[in-house]
Amino acid sequence: MPGTTRRLTANLFGIPFAFAGLAQCWWTAHKLTAVPSWPAELLWVVAAAVYLVTVATYLRNAISRGRPADEPGDLTFGPFTALILVVPMMLGLALAVPAPAAGRTIFVIFAVLVALYGGWLSGQWIIEDMPLDRWHPGYFLPTVAGPLLAAGGSASLGYDGFARLMFGYGLVCWIILGSIILIRLFTQPALPRPLLPTLAIELAPPVVAGSAWFEINGNRPDTAAYLMAGYAILMLLVQLRLIPLYAKVSFAAGIWAFAFSYIAAFTVAVHWLAAAQVDGRRPVAYCLLVVVTLGMTALSIRTVAGLARGSFLPRTPVAAS
Repeated sequence: MPGTTRRLTANLFGIPFAFAGLAQCWWTAHKLTAVPSWPAELLWVVAAAVYLVTVATYLRNAISRGRPADEPGDLTFGPFTALILVVPMMLGLALAVPAPAAGRTIFVIFAVLVALYGGWLSGQWIIEDMPLDRWHPGYFLPTVAGPLLAAGGSASLGYDGFARLMFGYGLVCWIILGSIILIRLFTQPALPRPLLPTLAIELAPPVVAGSAWFEINGNRPDTAAYLMAGYAILMLLVQLRLIPLYAKVSFAAGIWAFAFSYIAAFTVAVHWLAAAQVDGRRPVAYCLLVVVTLGMTALSIRTVAGLARGSFLPRTPVAAS
């Protein structure tokens, strides 16, 4: 198409993030309900492959356009750059099963980087001129989703102190950022249509925090777990109300904002099946896994079809020379 070029934006990392989340969902079900481990192992490999392809393609595009240093400060897509660190942290957790030393090392390195990058971005948001209407739920990713996933992973590896530290990091940021983002959503004009899928990320903090807390407390349904489950139910009901809005969104890279949040909801549901000692929890877990896996399969097929047609990635005008 003359006069236009493709700009790859950081929300593309929602794709490997979703595959890593689906692998984690299957692995959680394996640990808690004894479903087979091979689907999780296969999905971790797929997540790693998709991540490497996404990183290589994204960086090449950013470098060719002379904007690598500008990406974190982008008011729309900057928060998604945190997923560049979050996904390998999750992959390190998976690697810790067959290769404990290597996996733990990768996990710890990237968990620390997630915390440092979240702090840097928070400082950037303080000094940046940030109009309220530019905020969106994607701002949860660097300092809420990443640290809470680090907390759950740390607990599963036996790093109890670090797990609680990262849980506090993510929890406080959830409270602070959640207030800002809800005020923006309640009081400002609606999000631009391409950003409407980020509303699904509102579901992520309570379900990711719930899973992390179950890892920390030994999968016991205590008061904290119920509090997070209550808020998760509210956010799930909100998602149902937003379906008419979602129906207006064109299928493009931003649509992957739905995936991880909904997968994380299925993951915490598996935790609850085990915590509540539900009779027949294994077949129920299978049903949940089939639903979420079919959903990801459909999303993946549509993405491949969109890439083949050239409609999945956005085009931007080329400045006249």
